[in-house]
Amino acid sequence: ESHGEEGTLEYRIKAHEKDGVAKGKKEISLWHDVTLVHIDPATDRPTPYLNFVCEIPKFSRKKYEIATDEVGNPIKQDEKKGKLREFKKGDIFFNYGCLPRTWEDPTFFHPDAEGCRGDNDPVDVCDIGMRIVQPGEIRPVKVLGILCMIDEGEADWKVVAIDAEDKWAPFLNDINDVEKHLPGQLDAIREWFRTYKIPDGKPPNVFGLGERFMDKAYCLEVIKECNHAW
Repeated sequence: ESHGEEGTLEYRIKAHEKDGVAKGKKEISLWHDVTLVHIDPATDRPTPYLNFVCEIPKFSRKKYEIATDEVGNPIKQDEKKGKLREFKKGDIFFNYGCLPRTWEDPTFFHPDAEGCRGDNDPVDVCDIGMRIVQPGEIRPVKVLGILCMIDEGEADWKVVAIDAEDKWAPFLNDINDVEKHLPGQLDAIREWFRTYKIPDGKPPNVFGLGERFMDKAYCLEVIKECNHAW
């Protein structure tokens, strides 16, 4: 639920436990209290999917993010020197958010990340599904692969995933399937991350691993490392 006025520095989106899960409306952290593995509410059993916490809906540009340094970790619009931030490049074309209970440890230098340390945040996710997901919404996603972005000297992994209920989900099981069924999508994601800071006067971002999107198995190893670091 929203607190404060949208478009102000005070605006926050906070999460509460669903009625029936716990007594009262206990505020929960979207980073620490949501499970990494999606649990089927009907059976209370783990599913093959991971939970995706949306921060920025597709076709929007306000730079919402989980406030990792605030109590309860609400979602807020990022600010710099008192000014609210947006993507100057324009609207993002996928739902963007993160995996709960993951942390890119700033003391850990990943061997494949050009000798860079973690960026001190949860692992980022690009959900390429059709549905527009709202900030603070949690969706089960199928993980497909990962891109290693180097952002100002820090490793900043980008997981590619698709909503478990998306019409394309049955056809997409690994990173190669994305290129096969949605040609150009991965290149477009890479180019978005390469260029999105240029309008702010910054150089293009670079990537590790020869700019390749790594497959699902590799991706799950990175996620596991970041879950352990959390």
